[in-house]
Amino acid sequence: MYRVIRFGEIQPGPGGTIQFEGEAYGSDISFFLVNNVPGAGPGLHKHPYSETWIIRKGKAMMTVGDIETEANPGDILVVSAETPHKFKNIGTERLEILCIHASPWIIQTELEG
Repeated sequence: MYRVIRFGEIQPGPGGTIQFEGEAYGSDISFFLVNNVPGAGPGLHKHPYSETWIIRKGKAMMTVGDIETEANPGDILVVSAETPHKFKNIGTERLEILCIHASPWIIQTELEG
């Protein structure tokens, strides 16, 4: 079995991010394809599975637990299950990140209001 999801079939949200939940397509992973403006990013949250980020364009400040690190195009970061994390676009252009969730659906617990 295979499935082709054509460009435009999954519409981005108001901030420009595409959310893919694999279960509906027979996949064991899910992802966010982030495309956000300078200053934007999610609040602190966690997942019951690991998450892998691939920075495609722009500059981000990644916060994992108490550690902050700058991430640039080509960088790959991995956060383990149940680890609080967030990121913010600290550049002057749109930030493109592929956020891969090791789950066929996205399960997210918000830790900041």
